[in-house]
Amino acid sequence: MTTFEDAYRRADRWIEERYGIAVTVGDVLDPNTGDFNGLEIKLDYAQSLESALFVLIHLFGHTVQWNVSEEFRRIGADLSFPKPESEMPRIRDYERNAARYSLALLREVGVDDLDRWVSDWWNADWKYLAHFYRTGQKLEFASLIEPGAGELLTPLAIPEFTPARWMSRWAF
Repeated sequence: MTTFEDAYRRADRWIEERYGIAVTVGDVLDPNTGDFNGLEIKLDYAQSLESALFVLIHLFGHTVQWNVSEEFRRIGADLSFPKPESEMPRIRDYERNAARYSLALLREVGVDDLDRWVSDWWNADWKYLAHFYRTGQKLEFASLIEPGAGELLTPLAIPEFTPARWMSRWAF
């Protein structure tokens, strides 16, 4: 299996060189793990390499979405809760497709053995977000990871886009 360090290094470099999106590590407002705005991704320094890899590639997925669709920017920018149940399928698709772009990014950098890992983390992320959007309560993320228990995602081709700065949006 590709190490998280190797995958992180490859993804970080590719995001900057291929897509022109700056990636930095620094202090992100607690308790958040990252921040993005369509033109740059910032990761909090106080997290494991495994977590940093997921946050990096997932925020890249959202960066793609924000740069190709005003609707996706609206979905991602709307932090109100509770969300009506009628909106949850649309939000789930938004989150799921960000993870699928993550898998496509990993393929672009030659990593094809982390699909189950990305899927497990996305399934945990969705449980976390679904609960938060329904209740406003934040759960302990690590407790939601169930290796091999959820949907196995497939890559979604990354469309051509030109990075642009939008509003800043933190990640849990």
